[in-house]
Amino acid sequence: MRTEIVEEESVEPQMAPLIDCVFLLLIFFLVATTLKKLERELPVELPPATQAVEVAVAPDTLVISIDVTGQTYVDGNMATPGVLMRQLDRVAAEERDRPVQIDADRRTPFEHVVKVLEALNLRSLSNVSVHVADKL
Repeated sequence: MRTEIVEEESVEPQMAPLIDCVFLLLIFFLVATTLKKLERELPVELPPATQAVEVAVAPDTLVISIDVTGQTYVDGNMATPGVLMRQLDRVAAEERDRPVQIDADRRTPFEHVVKVLEALNLRSLSNVSVHVADKL
């Protein structure tokens, strides 16, 4: 009795889904770096500090930037005073210990910085730091 031996087809990984995954990863990293770059391009010139110690910034830090005209930005997005207050209310309700960093232009009138500090204090957000430029 003869039996036929059937050769099994070789199993190979499909290339199309792998290429799709690579393109998706590429797009993700392009978008992520673009978003990070926007934060660095805000029109804020930080004041210098000669005695500053460099501290690592936590990735979940809420960054509030204030430019020379007093315009406020929250995590790189322009924010009106109402938007800033709602954002701070949300942070105070959900993550009271979340670090907050203030980046104020060195030519910004101090009253704008004080308004932000008062808003933070009113909401009992006490993990606040003021970012300065590197040592001269």
